[in-house]
Amino acid sequence: MTTTTTAAVVCTEEDVLMALSTVTDPELDEPITELGFVRSVTLDDDGVTVHLRLPTAFCSPNFAYLMASDALDALRLIEDIGEVRVLLDDHHDSDKINTGLAADAGYVGTFGSEAEESLHELRRTFRSKAHAGAMERCVEAHLKTTDMGVNEIYRLVLSDLAPGKAKAALLRRRIGIGLSICPASPVFVDDAGKRISAESVPMRLRFAKSVRISMEGNAHFCRGLLATRYADSESVGSTPRITDLRTRSPR
Repeated sequence: MTTTTTAAVVCTEEDVLMALSTVTDPELDEPITELGFVRSVTLDDDGVTVHLRLPTAFCSPNFAYLMASDALDALRLIEDIGEVRVLLDDHHDSDKINTGLAADAGYVGTFGSEAEESLHELRRTFRSKAHAGAMERCVEAHLKTTDMGVNEIYRLVLSDLAPGKAKAALLRRRIGIGLSICPASPVFVDDAGKRISAESVPMRLRFAKSVRISMEGNAHFCRGLLATRYADSESVGSTPRITDLRTRSPR
């Protein structure tokens, strides 16, 4: 009788980076991997350790905690990853945040009386901004490639949009705030999914554009701060330092 031995399934570096790429900066609406916020990834036989970094030591603690917590959650979804450790470096609240993450204490449990409320409303606010920016990108792209006028935007539905990165981003943002992605759903809507009236479109479009420009400008600014902060010590590109100490081979 022949016995077949099946090798253990071990996660790959690509699995880890793919999971981290789903985590976005809540204010900038860009993946932490593309922003250079993932400093290093170390894989060992027990699991994975990820170090995060931010542009300054005084970035908002709630934003910092949100990204670190989301990274922890994303990594734990990887099959057979083992123990997951996420650590925030060089922040004035690093010790507090790292202790809270290790204990699964949650935001309020981590910050205690300093936490005025849970992160639910904060998430909702920034998901709403991300939706506004994604919606404006799609609408402007459609206007440039068709003969549709601004006064007709209220009639635009999701199936009218050309497939691509911008549309995919809009669909993700709609899912994030609980809106329909049915092809017949109107594109230009408020956060409750209600169609914006024709007369209100111009003002709402200007507002959405200002949100999008602000987010893109802040992202550029943060990249500059990060590059300056770590210029003398290490690379600040989008690829983190990866160390594999495992004695087992990945699948």
